[in-house]
Amino acid sequence: MNHLQKLITPLILKWVSLDYVFNNSRPSKTILWASGSFHIAQKVRFYATKKKSKLEQECNIPRAVRKEAQAALLEYLHSTRNLQFMDAEYMSKNSPFFLSKLLERVDNETDIRRSLTRFLRYHPINEFEPFFESMGLKPCQYLSFLPRDLMFLNDDQGLLDSYHVLCNYGISRNKIGRIFAEAPEVFRYDPGVLDLKLRSFQGVGLDQSNVVKLVSASPHLLIGNVHKEFFEVVEKLKTAGVEYSWIEAQLKGNSIDWGQLLDLMCLLNWLGLTDEQLGKLICQVPHLLFDCSGRTTFLLIGFLSKFGFEKPELLDVFLHLPQIPIKTFVFNMRQCYQFLIEIEMPVVEIGSIVHSYPTLLGSCVLKKATSLLTILNTGKKRLCSVIKENPEFLRNLVRGAKVEKLPIAEEEVRSKMMKMKFLLDLGFAENSSEMEKALKVFRGKGVELQERFDCLVNAGLDRKHVASVLKIYPQILNQRKEVLEAKIDFLVNKLGYPLSALVSFPSYLNYTIPRIRLRLSMYNWLRDQGMVDARLALSTIIASSEKLFMKAYVNPHPKGLEVWQDLKREIYTD
Repeated sequence: MNHLQKLITPLILKWVSLDYVFNNSRPSKTILWASGSFHIAQKVRFYATKKKSKLEQECNIPRAVRKEAQAALLEYLHSTRNLQFMDAEYMSKNSPFFLSKLLERVDNETDIRRSLTRFLRYHPINEFEPFFESMGLKPCQYLSFLPRDLMFLNDDQGLLDSYHVLCNYGISRNKIGRIFAEAPEVFRYDPGVLDLKLRSFQGVGLDQSNVVKLVSASPHLLIGNVHKEFFEVVEKLKTAGVEYSWIEAQLKGNSIDWGQLLDLMCLLNWLGLTDEQLGKLICQVPHLLFDCSGRTTFLLIGFLSKFGFEKPELLDVFLHLPQIPIKTFVFNMRQCYQFLIEIEMPVVEIGSIVHSYPTLLGSCVLKKATSLLTILNTGKKRLCSVIKENPEFLRNLVRGAKVEKLPIAEEEVRSKMMKMKFLLDLGFAENSSEMEKALKVFRGKGVELQERFDCLVNAGLDRKHVASVLKIYPQILNQRKEVLEAKIDFLVNKLGYPLSALVSFPSYLNYTIPRIRLRLSMYNWLRDQGMVDARLALSTIIASSEKLFMKAYVNPHPKGLEVWQDLKREIYTD
């Protein structure tokens, strides 16, 4: 592990991502249109119907019933429980789920207000439920926050005091629920602490409206010393020439780890970026800092450090980052790396390309490797060679680009000529269908094919017979010389068959040795049990499909399947 890896590893381990989703509806205003009047008509007023909030629509409470129930709840909370009128009114009008549940417990539908008033007189409610709901939390979100030993809000004066501090500062009541969910410690501060924290933000040049937006988007700024980390980030960005209005535009309601952002900015300075360069880079490369609180940028540094990038090289990467989102740049780079792995490029060569062309890899959105190999009409080895010689060739392989076939290489032309000469020597007719079939099937160079052919002849097979067999089974020569020799040796010396068995069953060479061992071991056991014909042909034993072999020979014996599985496990494990 180099010095850079030791430095950034503790930072990478700090990555934490928390997401909270709050779907708060903004209360709509009632709009009034007034019409004129004619001398022969009565004066008419047209009122727009107030649009129901999403919560009210879900609860489906009729308007008249809702107004009566709200009035009864308001009277109870203010007159009976002595809550402030503004608090009581807001709770009664913005807790439709609680109101719906309350209405289910009242039988008299003719006078809802009176029935609810009587019910509340003898059945105290848990006031924390409508309180949390009015702050923007749904029942499934606030259930875990309900105190076990309290029912009345006035018994938790610290909660109410903090709530009033936030309201009086200008934070919308339906946004306070998110603050409570993400930073519950805020509501346990001693008197005066929360107000001082809020006003401390104005000390770095933020006006009250900006502080309201900031705290609503990042409630954890009010916890402990997190706000001090935020102040340091703002000061560093100001030094780099970045205005707060730009910072505000990046927040978009997301929770930010300001400590992690500060670590990232210090790391970028340590790499050699001046304050001026840092400010320019932050504005040019979208989300360099604020994408997952800088986590994506840390991923990029970690990825490059694995390839041995040192400070000067990392600095050069950041100075030449394209003006695309940092997440897109990192995604492209990792996809290009995966592409090079898929085409089986050696690791050393991949490292060399990543080291020399990081900006290129981060800018290219490549097609899939399998598709490109088909379109280019080439193999992995040739494509690796082309990319190694000219990495800029990757720009021709991006999505949306028209990819053309690679020109035939001289080596391929020579190899094809040698294959044709080899086939002509075997007696293939030039340009015949048999030759075309063999050329398509054959893998390897012409010299290798000759060696494999000689291997069969040297084993004792007739040259003309081998040539005639290859016209039918050309794929036999796709196996290495050592593999062919091993199969012939296994047939003659291990199984005890004469070499002439290959004359009647040449496709024996197409099957793997484990398959041959398994079939013949099972056949020998069944023969000893008297379950099969002792003169069964080698081709019948080996060439038949597994399904047919199991049905015809293995399954008829009571212990056949058990013996088959044991043999299979033993042979394939070996």
